[in-house]
Amino acid sequence: MKERDEIARYRQAAAFLPVRLRKLAETLPGEKKVVAEEFRLRTGRPMTVLLPEGESSPWGSEPPVEPEELETLCDLGAEFSRYAAAETLREGFLPVRGGFRIGFCGSAVMKGGVCTNLTDLSSANVRIAREKTGIAEELSERLLSGGKFESTLLLSPPGGGKTTLLRDLIRCASREGLRVGLADERGEVAVCYRGRPQMDVGPCTDVLDGCPKAAAIPMLLRTMNPQIVAADEITAEEDIRAMTMAAGCGVKLLATVHAADVEELSQRPLYRQLLKTKVFCRAVCIRRTAEGRSYEVEELS
Repeated sequence: MKERDEIARYRQAAAFLPVRLRKLAETLPGEKKVVAEEFRLRTGRPMTVLLPEGESSPWGSEPPVEPEELETLCDLGAEFSRYAAAETLREGFLPVRGGFRIGFCGSAVMKGGVCTNLTDLSSANVRIAREKTGIAEELSERLLSGGKFESTLLLSPPGGGKTTLLRDLIRCASREGLRVGLADERGEVAVCYRGRPQMDVGPCTDVLDGCPKAAAIPMLLRTMNPQIVAADEITAEEDIRAMTMAAGCGVKLLATVHAADVEELSQRPLYRQLLKTKVFCRAVCIRRTAEGRSYEVEELS
């Protein structure tokens, strides 16, 4: 059943591709459909697929992607209403039904130092979102011991599974009755589509979608009275300031950071500053092994 579900997700993502490319995607062997992570389209080059072992071009003898096919992809993702999708498209992506996300590159139209549109699309990335419900069950028993949660960082290099683990930890906390305010700046955790999360983030989770974390966290505190504030990828000083303010209000935090472990975290100036705030009590390091991913909990001094 799981394999069938994973292939179904692959086909749902492929449905956003133009007809020629959709037919190519269907020819990928089933064992690769199960683990495929992204479709990559670049003008003048054959479509590729991102697999756990890297990007490959199983359709290399096929004609390259044409500019018109990227435009069709954009129209399909926007349901033929680019005006309605302009707010996220100018940020370079489209959240689409089913919990998928399409990223674009092209020529940016700039006004006042801000990108207002993308034209002459040159490449695209169709991310095959896969929900791993249940992966945090054992970990959450430790993190939520006695119904009490302490502020926690999730650490791994890019592609290590931080966002997937974050989503399932949010679901677990929410299922336990804890109110979670999710600052989903890039729309990759809950993957809201027309106000409805496409991923399971639990019954007690409130999502503020598409808003920068530094602005979203105070808004969540003012409006939703969360017990936990969750956010994906701390990347700026203003994120740290917002989280420090939230911790000062008695709210617990759950967030992700690009770092292999606590030692690497402490070597980077921004994250050294984060550790000095002492708002996070522990870190979960995600390790990739031949058997899959493992989660190691480390207390932060």
